[in-house]
Amino acid sequence: MIRRWAGGRPGSVGKDARAKNDVDRTEIRTEMMKHERRRRFALRSAALVALVAGGLVPSAMAQEARLTLDEVFVLARERSPRLLAARSMAEASRAREGWAGLLPDPVLQVGVMNLGLPSLAGDMPSSMVPSVQAMQMLPFPGKLSLSGRIAEQTTGMARAEAEEMWWDVRTEVAMAFYEVYSADRQIGVMRETLGLLRDFERVAKAMYSAGTGRQSDALRASVEVARMEADIVRMQAMRKAMAARLNGLLNRSADTPVPSPVLESLPEGIPAADTLRAWAEGFRPALARSRLGVERARSGLSLARKEIWPDLTLGFQYGQRSGEMGVERMGSAMIGFSLPVFAGRRQLRMREEAAAMEQTARAELTDLRVEVDARIGELVAALERTRTLVALYRREVLPQARANVQSAFSSYRVGTVDFMTLVDGQMTVNQYQGELYALLAEYGEAVAELEMTVGRTLPLAGNLATEDR
Repeated sequence: MIRRWAGGRPGSVGKDARAKNDVDRTEIRTEMMKHERRRRFALRSAALVALVAGGLVPSAMAQEARLTLDEVFVLARERSPRLLAARSMAEASRAREGWAGLLPDPVLQVGVMNLGLPSLAGDMPSSMVPSVQAMQMLPFPGKLSLSGRIAEQTTGMARAEAEEMWWDVRTEVAMAFYEVYSADRQIGVMRETLGLLRDFERVAKAMYSAGTGRQSDALRASVEVARMEADIVRMQAMRKAMAARLNGLLNRSADTPVPSPVLESLPEGIPAADTLRAWAEGFRPALARSRLGVERARSGLSLARKEIWPDLTLGFQYGQRSGEMGVERMGSAMIGFSLPVFAGRRQLRMREEAAAMEQTARAELTDLRVEVDARIGELVAALERTRTLVALYRREVLPQARANVQSAFSSYRVGTVDFMTLVDGQMTVNQYQGELYALLAEYGEAVAELEMTVGRTLPLAGNLATEDR
């Protein structure tokens, strides 16, 4: 029956055996190929699990203590030494204001007059024992009021200087805050990337050990892991320096722990440049100080013009002596005035000095207005550029990079791309995410500087601080 089934021809038994052996070898090869596919599928599945664990689906940042910008501002207002010094100067000026418009102190003299020599006896007809004399200088009318006005204007300038110092300190601590924020977010992205690289390193080494991977992939993964670890160490050192700078601005020890900053709000809509210029004219303390400086210089010029007029001095003298009829009392009254004998070299030069000071104050005010106007234009342009880049990263760059990762993920599953292509795509996503955080920090710094430039906070029209990952 075997012969019939095989064809029934003589000598067909050997051929049938050889055919059977060929079929067996084919089946064995088929089973080996199936086993190899299952093994590769298992390795790829392990790689995909490693990717998910390592950052393909980024994990949420661990819950930890957070620091807001408003909290930093409160600490700065309470603890800044420069702000305390500026406030003390304003208080000193205010104290000076109380006596600037008062009359000079009177002069009281007590003594004896017309004693006989060498006996020093007071028995001469003109002797006065004792003699009391009081003198009071009366400045030319208008001088005291001008001096009081100058003192008030100086106090106003000191207060404006203190407010301007607050905006300076506020801007510096805001920039330090955003630097720490950017560093923390960069470190977070780097750690996710490092986890991805370590997982790839393990998978690449496993695949190489199984004979299905390349040694170059494993070596490159090891190099990338070492480089990322070095980058993290360097960024952590930079973060420590930034935190020390922030602590210094807050008058705290350099090693005081600084929690991770968090953005609560960033105004997305910026008012028009004309509105910002009007705000600066009305709210910027530096402009208010310069305007008061012009007024004070004008008052100083008016006072200098009065210096050539003489100041009066009134005096009263009382004396007594012993006479034959008892105690004899005498009184005297005096009036005097200053003589501007050096008017050409003193009072007139004082006028020239005051006039030059007024011109200086006006020029400084004009220069500051030009500087504020130019800075507003620069900051508005920078904010518009950064806001456009943030929107571009959020709406196009990051979504397209993530889509590229998903495409590489699908291609990797069917074996059309290698593992490194998938890893490179995810690292590109992490790089773009870090750049987005840097842009948000840059935007916040520009907002803080613009608020200092106009002297008030910007209204919250939209919020750019959404931290989508």
